[in-house]
Amino acid sequence: MWKAETRRTYDRKGLRYPSDVTDAEWDLARPFVDIAQRGSGRQRRVDVREVLNAVFYILGTGCQWRALPKDLPPRSTVHDYFVRWQCDGTLGCLHHALYEQAREMVGKEASPTTAIVDSQSVKGAERGGRPIDPVGYDAAKKVKGRKRHAVVDTLGLMLGCAILPGNVQDRDGCLGVLREVRRLFPFLERVIADGAYQGKETARAVRRAARARLEIVKRSDTAKGFVVLQKRWIVLRRTILPGWVLSGRPWSLARTWLVPVGTRSLRFG
Repeated sequence: MWKAETRRTYDRKGLRYPSDVTDAEWDLARPFVDIAQRGSGRQRRVDVREVLNAVFYILGTGCQWRALPKDLPPRSTVHDYFVRWQCDGTLGCLHHALYEQAREMVGKEASPTTAIVDSQSVKGAERGGRPIDPVGYDAAKKVKGRKRHAVVDTLGLMLGCAILPGNVQDRDGCLGVLREVRRLFPFLERVIADGAYQGKETARAVRRAARARLEIVKRSDTAKGFVVLQKRWIVLRRTILPGWVLSGRPWSLARTWLVPVGTRSLRFG
C-alpha cells in the first residue's frame, strides 16, 4: 500500500530522468561497478555512474541504442560496459546482493526455502527464422510462440526464468531453471506449482533437479469462476500480470520479442 513515507522513498522528482540512480542507490551499486582498473595503463575517463544511468534508461524505456540522449555517454561506450558487466557476472552479483538485502529488510532469511513455479505462453514476433529463433505451438493455450517459465519466492521476487519454444511442456521446461535456482539458493526445500506439473514422474524430476519436494496447489472441483489459489497466485501477481496490465492490451494480444535462450537465472541482472 502506498503511504506518504513510501511515496517519499520512491519519489523520482529532481532527477534528470526517472531511470537515473539516486545517491543512495549509487552507494549500493558502486562497490560492484566502479572498480579501479589494474595496471599502469590508460586511466578511465568515463563516469561509471552515467554509464549505469544510460543502461537503466535503455532498460526502462526500451529505446534503441542509437536513440540514447546526447547528455548520456556514447552508445558504444554504454554497450561495451553493459556487455562486459553481463559477461563477467557484475550485474548478477549486484542483483543477487540486492535480492538478499530485500529479503532481510522484511524479516526473511537471505536464501529462500520455498519457490513457486508457473509458465505463460505468448505469441512470438517474427525475427530471424526458425533456425535461430524457434517457436512452438502450445496446444493447451492455442498459442504459437514462446513460453516463459518463471520461478519466484514467497515475496514474488524472481529467482529464475527460462524462455523456451511454446511446445515445451511445463513439467519439462521448469527443470533447467529449477536446477539453476538450486545452485544459487542451496536451502530450497519445496516447490509449489499448479495442476500442470502433477504426476509422480514430475515430482521425481523436480527432486533430482532442485532437491526439493513438489507441492501441487489445485483448484477445487466445486469452485466457480475465478479463484485465488494460496501461494501459487504470487507468481502470477508478481511476474505475469504486471506486464499485461501495464501494457493496456488484452492478454491474448500480448507478444514477446524475446529470443529463446534457454535458462536464465537472477544472475543476468
